[in-house]
Amino acid sequence: MLVERGLRVMNVGVVSDAYAIAADYLYRSGAVADSFATNEQLLSIIVQLFERGEFNRIRLANKAIAKFEAVESVDG
Repeated sequence: MLVERGLRVMNVGVVSDAYAIAADYLYRSGAVADSFATNEQLLSIIVQLFERGEFNRIRLANKAIAKFEAVESVDG
């Protein structure tokens, strides 16, 4: 499914799949406590990476995990 965001078009399926992969990993590793609530920070990271041109869901998830963990280690 494609959704317009301003002048850009986003493939919601790629973003959704990447989020599911990253959220599952982070939940299982204990980095996030709730697997059912959407983590806005993780979603924001994925959308930013997508908008910068990363369209592969596995690379998108892996980059988002690395970025999320780096931010959490600084904040935590």
